[in-house]
Amino acid sequence: MKLVTYPDTEMMMIDLANVLAGELNNALFHQERVTLAVPGGTTPGPLFDDLCGTTLPWDRVRVMPTDERLVPPDHARSNEGMIKARLVTGEAASARLIGLRPGADGMPGLVERVKRALPIDILVLGMGADMHVASLFPGARELEAALRSDAPPVMEITAPGQPETRITLTAPALKGAMSIHILISGAEKRAALERAAELNDPRLAPVSTVLKSATVHWAE
Repeated sequence: MKLVTYPDTEMMMIDLANVLAGELNNALFHQERVTLAVPGGTTPGPLFDDLCGTTLPWDRVRVMPTDERLVPPDHARSNEGMIKARLVTGEAASARLIGLRPGADGMPGLVERVKRALPIDILVLGMGADMHVASLFPGARELEAALRSDAPPVMEITAPGQPETRITLTAPALKGAMSIHILISGAEKRAALERAAELNDPRLAPVSTVLKSATVHWAE
């Protein structure tokens, strides 16, 4: 784990946007298409606002949520909707958004679509105070299956205490990313990060699935 600290969240978002733009540019130099997987929720919005202003061949970039709530795409809690509004816009409007909501072909079709976008070139994750990443939540009854090395790249999961069933990228898909960044802020999440590093057990602290390979960006 590499830990990068910032004086405030604004500086963190600007710096990480520059880092991601550089990594995307480098990956696009070496291959025709790249996959960028990003979290939903409210925290990464300012990061997306900065990143979508970067001039890149975005038509060669596939953008994929790390997880999704099973709500309509125009719902306020939809990760896809937020990513579309704040990242796949501006200079990045030509990027291809790969949603995690099953279509008419159900979960088998979604699994195949995600497989075609793998491996993830650049992965950005948030982390909850409970040490979850994507929708790999401690205590979820499907967690152990989602952590298996032979798990499909995407699964339906029931997050304890959450109002909706979710779809999440699984441990093999996350661990297979070429570059991994974790974005957190505040004392509570810094403590959770340290606890996860101490536990080093994905069943108790799912973030530990990727922690050793990740660069963690933290601001007070």
